[in-house]
Amino acid sequence: MAAGYYVVNRIAQNNGDHEVHVAGCHYFPTHRIDLGYHAGCATAVAAARMYFAQSNGCFWCSRECNTG
Repeated sequence: MAAGYYVVNRIAQNNGDHEVHVAGCHYFPTHRIDLGYHAGCATAVAAARMYFAQSNGCFWCSRECNTG
């Protein structure tokens, strides 16, 4: 798990997921909510679920928290 600055995308994917990204991700969203610094994606996804119940880690930058 990568420590860093995390955000959640305000725009859901086709499956309804709001993806959580770490700064530096190629897919870092423009329309986002800042989640702040986290030791890893697990706590960042938990924080994102306070905004969107259906939150998931980005396949590319938070793969260990991506459930598919």
